[in-house]
Amino acid sequence: MRRITWVLAIIMSVALVLAGCGKKDAASVVKDLNAVSDKLESKQGAYQGAGTMTLYTGEQPQEYKVEVWYKNPSYYRISLSNVQKDVTQIVLRNDEGVFVLTPSLGKSFRFQSDWPDNQGQVYLYQTLLRGITADNNRQLTEEGDNYIFEVAANYQSSALVRQKIWLAKNTYEPKQVQVSDSEAKVVVDVKFDSFKFDPEFTKDSFDMQKNMATGTPSQSTVAEVDENGDPVAAPAGEENAEQVTAELGDFGVIEPEYIPAGVTFKDYHKIEGNKDHAVLIRYEGDYQYTIMEARPLDRAVSLAPATLIDLGFTAGALTGDEQQTLTWMNDGVEFRITSANLPLDEMMQIAASMQAQSGK
Repeated sequence: MRRITWVLAIIMSVALVLAGCGKKDAASVVKDLNAVSDKLESKQGAYQGAGTMTLYTGEQPQEYKVEVWYKNPSYYRISLSNVQKDVTQIVLRNDEGVFVLTPSLGKSFRFQSDWPDNQGQVYLYQTLLRGITADNNRQLTEEGDNYIFEVAANYQSSALVRQKIWLAKNTYEPKQVQVSDSEAKVVVDVKFDSFKFDPEFTKDSFDMQKNMATGTPSQSTVAEVDENGDPVAAPAGEENAEQVTAELGDFGVIEPEYIPAGVTFKDYHKIEGNKDHAVLIRYEGDYQYTIMEARPLDRAVSLAPATLIDLGFTAGALTGDEQQTLTWMNDGVEFRITSANLPLDEMMQIAASMQAQSGK
């Protein structure tokens, strides 16, 4: 009996050792992820992914179809399509700069920016890798064929605090990302339907004109704007080159659901005689700011040096120093929040609360 007991004990010990051989701890997985990151930085580094992003920033969840293309050294193409409004915007980076394109409206914005360097984007694989490898307090669990990491969120909005990242065990492909606020409420949820390393891209995959051709691009000239986002007069002889389109008419005032604490509505007025049908909404209190809404005539616009801001539903441009302006496009309407003391976090929350609104 004693011998049988020892034999059973040995068998169970061996079984436990064998069972544990295929299981990796967090340090081993992170080592593998560092190797994946190194490969992406190599000459052959590339990936292509697609999925659905859901934002829980308003009264109703908003869904976006997301496509992400990357090719070393710094070529990016991110397509965001609003499922409810059937509007697609493309964030593009190539040798000419960083662009935000709305092909169906023929509008393009060009930035002098190093985006996405040092800026987290929840749909970018490199951002997820950095989030995992940089957090020494990371937590790792397993669920079926996936590893699940819980790490600190590192995005432009400080309201985003934690994130859960699902990675396939065999390939480390991203499967899902959930980003939560300080109350553990999920604010952003991205589910990848497909993801592929080392895809074959064509020569013009990251070409601005090629991507604009997916809609009905404007043939207008490029208009410069100053550091506050205001148009600069075109040089003599160039004004006639701009293709003037028919006015689209009033679009209705879109009011934000979110107003910072200590702030109240001041007044509203329409800018008379403005072909863009621009309106101004002013707020006062602890912060003073103005929201301008307009439906500009179709034209391409080149921005002065600006910071590209990920608003989740689209990309915005932050310009100015003492007085800052956050500019973005949504459903054919251009929005600007301008203030000398409103923090960026508050600007972003105001913008997010407007994206699902209809004009009044």
